[in-house]
Amino acid sequence: MPPIVLLEPSRGLPPPSDSVVEVFETFGTLTARKWIHEQTCDFILSILNAGPNARDSKSYLASFAPKPKNLPDTKAVTNNNSTLPTLPDYRVSHTAIPDLLVEESPLLSSLLDPVTQHTALVKIQGPFTDRQLDSIALGMVYLEKLGLVSVIIVENDEWERGEPDERLNAVDDAERVVVALEKQGARARPVLQSVVRLGPKKGEGLAAVDEDPLANAHTEPEDLESLRSALRAGEIPVLAPLALDSQLRTVRVDGNLVISALAQGMVEAAQLDAAKEAVPQSGHTAPNSCQDLTPLRLMIINREGGVPSYARNGLPHLLVNLESEYQHIHDTFLSQWAHSHPTALQNLALSKRCLKYMPPTSSAVMVSHRSSRSLIGNLITNKPAQSSSLPHALLSGPKAVTAHTPTLIRHGLPITIIRDPSQIDQTKMTALLEKSFGRTLMEDAFYERIERDLDFAIVSGDYQGGAIVTKERDPSNPDGTPIAYLDKFAMLPSLQGDGTVDFLWVALRDESYGLGLLDSRNPNVGGLGGQGIGRDLVWRSRADNPVNKWYFERSTGHMRLGNWVLFWCDAEDRLTKIERGLRNNPKTVPGHRGIVGPSFIESDEEGRLFRWASVVEKIPSAWYPKAA
Repeated sequence: MPPIVLLEPSRGLPPPSDSVVEVFETFGTLTARKWIHEQTCDFILSILNAGPNARDSKSYLASFAPKPKNLPDTKAVTNNNSTLPTLPDYRVSHTAIPDLLVEESPLLSSLLDPVTQHTALVKIQGPFTDRQLDSIALGMVYLEKLGLVSVIIVENDEWERGEPDERLNAVDDAERVVVALEKQGARARPVLQSVVRLGPKKGEGLAAVDEDPLANAHTEPEDLESLRSALRAGEIPVLAPLALDSQLRTVRVDGNLVISALAQGMVEAAQLDAAKEAVPQSGHTAPNSCQDLTPLRLMIINREGGVPSYARNGLPHLLVNLESEYQHIHDTFLSQWAHSHPTALQNLALSKRCLKYMPPTSSAVMVSHRSSRSLIGNLITNKPAQSSSLPHALLSGPKAVTAHTPTLIRHGLPITIIRDPSQIDQTKMTALLEKSFGRTLMEDAFYERIERDLDFAIVSGDYQGGAIVTKERDPSNPDGTPIAYLDKFAMLPSLQGDGTVDFLWVALRDESYGLGLLDSRNPNVGGLGGQGIGRDLVWRSRADNPVNKWYFERSTGHMRLGNWVLFWCDAEDRLTKIERGLRNNPKTVPGHRGIVGPSFIESDEEGRLFRWASVVEKIPSAWYPKAA
């Protein structure tokens, strides 16, 4: 294989921006190469910090990797005397050493030179200093390298409605962002004309505005030509929040109106593009066949960070399920947060409006400018910075939730709690379980047992996910308290790995081992709303189950049972009461590493593991044996 050399400009990328050329001219070749090397290393480290697993990488590649090309049929080539043109004489400072070269992997190729470009709507909500803008701009540059081109709308919390220079201030802020982007090596273009129009879209009427004020703006396909032009030229468009009123005057409006209108308009324009590509016309090409206008992400970068959570003492929500939590977040929003997070609810409403039009796999993220590089992790994994279903004790140290931890927002799925076995749709539940486990269910025996022993079932959406908890009794003590046993926990393969499973596990915790605590008062349909006494939750998993790592992180403890692993989660309110009693009467428990808190085994926990094991081992399998 011939040596590989790096040519400039890089394949598939636009020419270097003026700022990069300026670095070469001002500081010389060595300093410029050092600057580029440092940026490249920082970029790669940012990717590594995202910690993508195999499923995350596969999902990313599905959207951004080079698509397979239709190679010409070599048998059809009749001219065998054709010659290749002479290659231009590129000058390079050094040649690569063949011994150090390896075949380029698809993931590396996609990360460093994405072919499929997608767009993101980005709200930069200032005011920010030049240094803060530089940091934000670097994050936008990294996203572009990964294949996600930002359409940026500027907003400023210090702007006042009706001030004399409000349009000029908006234009100035847009130009500041452009300068910051070009300083980081990107190519950017200020879009200073209006791309949206005030008033509801044709066919919606004023009733839509009464229901949702963000419906009071729209855009037409021809209005997006300035965005298309910038994207075709390899430039990041930066928009001032301007709109045309009914008299065709350009006025400054709230940035949320512009973003809401663009989310709907860009999705509709992308659908028109796809329809035109599907039906080729003579002499016609799609407006921008290499750039999909459909926004995959909504990113809100501000000074206040994510949406505060009462369950986390004011620290941000990690993951929000709009379908089941939107109103609950409004109801539990404390008055003091109106000062510390004055735009949190407005940005949450904006996310809900935009995600209604964006693809189901899309997400919104609200992030402080101090954590803007976490957007890279969101792009690659499409998951929150930390799993919202992890025990709070594990969210410490490097995983600690801080005021600057992002909030990831999804359209989500409704969560329903079922306590009557007859209310379970057996056909849909069977399909879910069999797709998730890849096994064939013994339906008659399984549902007969569920009819007799069901404690409760949890259903996500229309059976996209589900959990079944049964009441298992100890034969030696049939009148005793039954064990809450997690019999099945399933998620459709298409939703595994994107964080949706956290919604299901949090609901499971709310109805079992987290019951009775303040943060279990989530408004799940048919749920207990946090009212009750927590119960230990027990389940088993095969020792070679790859999901066990996920279970280890969420369980209180585990014990090996032959080819099985027994997991359990202690009732948290019981442990909380023990800890509260110890704080009121401080003492160091022997054998507990000198830490003031519950002992490893409380008096009422003696022998429970053996009792659980004896019961769990007798639970019959729900599956037909695998074919040999």
